[in-house]
Amino acid sequence: MDNKKGTTTLGLVCQSGVVVATEHRATMGTMIAHKVAKKLFKIDDHLALTTAGLVGDAQVLSRYLTAEARLYTLQRDEKMPVKSAATLMANILNQRKFYPYYVQLIIAGIDSSGPSIYSLDAAGGAIADTYTSSGSGSPYVFGVLEDHYKNNITTQDGVILAVRALSAAMKRDSASGDGIDIAVISPEGYRDIEQKEIEEIKKDINRTG
Repeated sequence: MDNKKGTTTLGLVCQSGVVVATEHRATMGTMIAHKVAKKLFKIDDHLALTTAGLVGDAQVLSRYLTAEARLYTLQRDEKMPVKSAATLMANILNQRKFYPYYVQLIIAGIDSSGPSIYSLDAAGGAIADTYTSSGSGSPYVFGVLEDHYKNNITTQDGVILAVRALSAAMKRDSASGDGIDIAVISPEGYRDIEQKEIEEIKKDINRTG
């Protein structure tokens, strides 16, 4: 339902983990089709996927990656490395580049080499970075991240920065809105940030500027 650009997602590499975040809105042209669209998927306790693009394509790919991550663990008795997950997904996308999945993806997680994030395009390009964003609201997110992101940022500050960046995008991008989902992945595992905490952060940002 979401057009291939109408969304905002982001991923940040932090000192001891990663922060991933999305908003909730799904659009059909100029119509808001859904206000509770899921764009952040837990793949494993150490791995997450964010999606911008067609909802059906995103759901299929998230299920596929979840299954492959579980098979990897069963066969090797260890978690799938983040780079391996990104490479697998990049190969799937590249095989379909002439009949593509209309998606932009962020794969984020933590493994023995530390925290990492990868940005993937519909043709299977996979690029590692310290922070990235996808979807129609990404220019606004990048503007905030370029100004506020710092190396070795804590996950706590990363969550605050994610709220600030997504809030900026939601104010200016009509295809983004209706709430925020955020997750933190650290050596302790995968943790969804409660909506109450997100609302408190938004109030603090509005109060302090």
